[in-house]
Amino acid sequence: MCLITGVGPGTGSALARRFAHGGYRVAMLARSAERLGALERELPGSRAFACDVGDAAALAQALSEVRQTLGEPKVAIHNAVSGSFGTFLDMAPDDLERNFRVNVLALLHLARGVVPDMLARGRGTLVVTGNTSALRGKPSFAGFAPTKAAQRILAEAIAREVGPRGVHVTYVVVDAVIDVPWTRQAFPNRPDDAFIQPRAIADEVWHVAHQDRSAWSFHVEIRPFGEPW
Repeated sequence: MCLITGVGPGTGSALARRFAHGGYRVAMLARSAERLGALERELPGSRAFACDVGDAAALAQALSEVRQTLGEPKVAIHNAVSGSFGTFLDMAPDDLERNFRVNVLALLHLARGVVPDMLARGRGTLVVTGNTSALRGKPSFAGFAPTKAAQRILAEAIAREVGPRGVHVTYVVVDAVIDVPWTRQAFPNRPDDAFIQPRAIADEVWHVAHQDRSAWSFHVEIRPFGEPW
């Protein structure tokens, strides 16, 4: 079974489809019950759990329901993200706190909820989807980049602890503009091949989730061929 947080219209839905088509039952977590319901009908064996992962109690309840209905996940993917933008002078401090709850604390609670069973079995995978903000702080990302950097470091701390015990933790940096309707509107002059496709992200996450145990990756970066870096 595969558990995915942040099953939105782009990467999250692509991840759910990829793992469902790969034979997994998929537990899908997101705030939109309507979108999750449509995916549940599309993907046999999947189950929708409407949940705000930034609410620790709601996430704990959702994880309990997942266990009761689908069992313990073999793969867990923290794809949920909260982002807001502004310089350190004009951003709202409450936004930084909200971003931290979704990007970092939800990862902590998710890992504490699913990794112990993986350790007991001696195998399992935790994937975290990140972006370039985990590696650098630009002026207008002052309310977002610190939380993604903290997320990456938390994932690394977990990976170093549980990797030698058979649980694979990997951090996938998506250094690109993801091809979804709102980004097309935001970047109308960007050429088609400058967008990264959600299905391509999902394919790479599938790959790292199934790497041979003798060749695990932790830090993985993906970007379109034309993306400067």
